[in-house]
Amino acid sequence: MRFYTKQHKFFCGVDLHAKSMYLCILNAEGEIVLQRNIKTDSDVFLKTIAPYREDIAVAVECIFTWYWIADLCAQENIPFVLGHALYMKAIHGGKAKNDKIDAHKITVLLRGGMMPMAYIYPSEMRSTRDLLRRRMHLVRKRAELLAHVQNTNYQYNLSDIGKKIAYKANREGVAERFPDESVQKSIELDLRVTH
Repeated sequence: MRFYTKQHKFFCGVDLHAKSMYLCILNAEGEIVLQRNIKTDSDVFLKTIAPYREDIAVAVECIFTWYWIADLCAQENIPFVLGHALYMKAIHGGKAKNDKIDAHKITVLLRGGMMPMAYIYPSEMRSTRDLLRRRMHLVRKRAELLAHVQNTNYQYNLSDIGKKIAYKANREGVAERFPDESVQKSIELDLRVTH
């Protein structure tokens, strides 16, 4: 695991959400110089951190909303750290949890050289990565549905289907094997969705 260890005059931890973001800024001595909940907006963010822009690093936990702030920081030449969510959970997990506390913990990890870094995908590759992840999700769902058909067949102790139902041509008559109309509808749905 790599940690961000560079020193700055100011450190900004952001608890980022889709519509709001909680900022905590510490100085090099560890004193809180700003804590504020703001709208998730580029201009508002830049205006809020403006007094500290001379030497600040920004850190965000790796969640689904990080793309825009990473790109903004790159565009504005602000050091940006994407925190590895799994390792951060192990480090700063605790009973008390809210946006203010989370932003402060992220900032403390950043300032203390204990921010576990996640890989920041280049912006031109993110859409391809997201597409591949989506495809993998759909492949798994398809396999789940086909397994449900097979498991339901075993549940009713019916003879083997005898053909690979992964192929559309082999699905005819599969739902009709089940005597219960509700089960037939369930199987029809599984097979229809897996095209």
